Amino acid sequence: MHTAPDTLAPESRVTTDAVIELTDLRRHFGAGDRTVKAVDGVDLRIDRGEMVALLGPNGAGKTTTLDMLLGLASPSSGTVTVLGGPAVKAAASGSIAAVLQTGGLLSDLTVRETVEVIASLHGRDALSRVPSVLERTQLDHLARRRIAKCSGGEQQRVKFALALVADPDILVLDEPTAGMDVTARRRFWDVMRADADAGRTIVFATHYLEEAEQFARRTVVMHHGRIVADAPTAELRAGLGARGVSATLPASATADLVGQLTATDGVTDLRVDAGRLSLRAVDSDAVAAALLRAGARDLEIVAPTLETAFTTLTED
Repeated sequence: MHTAPDTLAPESRVTTDAVIELTDLRRHFGAGDRTVKAVDGVDLRIDRGEMVALLGPNGAGKTTTLDMLLGLASPSSGTVTVLGGPAVKAAASGSIAAVLQTGGLLSDLTVRETVEVIASLHGRDALSRVPSVLERTQLDHLARRRIAKCSGGEQQRVKFALALVADPDILVLDEPTAGMDVTARRRFWDVMRADADAGRTIVFATHYLEEAEQFARRTVVMHHGRIVADAPTAELRAGLGARGVSATLPASATADLVGQLTATDGVTDLRVDAGRLSLRAVDSDAVAAALLRAGARDLEIVAPTLETAFTTLTED
C-alpha cells in the first residue's frame, strides 16, 4: 500500500485537553407547531488526536451540528467551544478546517491556482505548503487542470487540499469520500490515519458504515437531533449487535431444536431453509453448544457489525 509522505504531517501535540466541547447545543427552525428541532440538546467532548465518526440517518442533525461547530450557523441555545474559544475564531485562524458536501469551486481556475488562493489567506507558510499538499492529495499531476474539467471525486480531493493547506489542528469532514473511487478512498483514509496518529483531531460524518467501522476509533450516533450512542467503535458494535449463528441440522433434530431455540432469551431472526438454520443470538456460545449437542455441523458464528448496531439505535 502506498504510504503518505510525512512532509505535511502535523507536529505531535500530545495532550488530554478537549479541543471541541458542545454543551446542551440546540438549533431549531420555525416556530410554534411548525418548529423543527434539527439539533436538540447535544453534549459532546472530543479530545485532541481523536478520530470520531458521526453517524445517523438523513435528518438526524449531523450536518447542522457540523455547521455550528465550524461557525457557519449559530445555535438557538447552548454553547460551542473550539480550542478554548468561539468556533468563528478558530475557523478564521485556520485552526479548524473542513471538507463539506456543499460549497462550490471556481470552475475557471486551475487546481494549483485554487489551492494557492486559499493558501494566500493563511500567509507565507501556507503558500510554501502548496506543493506538498498537492502531492499528499494526489493532485500534483492535475495541478494545471481547470476545476471545470475535474471529475466529482477529483473536486472532492481539491476540497481536501484546501482544508489541509492551513495545517489545521482539527479537520471536520462531511461525507468526505463522496464521488471518490476505491483507490482514492483508501489513499484518503491512509492520510487521515497518519494525521490522527500525529495528533490532529478528525471528526467525520459518513453514510459509508464500513468507513466508520474501519477508521473511526470512536463513533457517535445521532437520531432526531440527539446523541443516542457515544462509545469506542468496537464496543458499540459488540454491545448492540448480536452475533449471527448458522448451522446445518440433522433432520431428526430440527423440530425440537427450533422450538428450544425459539424459547431462548436473546435469540432473534430464527429461520430454517433447506435444513440450514440461521439466527442472531446475544449468547452465541450457549446456542452453539446446543447446536453441537444436537448433532449440527458446519457451524458458523459471525461477529456483529456496526451496521447492526446502527440499525438497532436508529429504528423508531
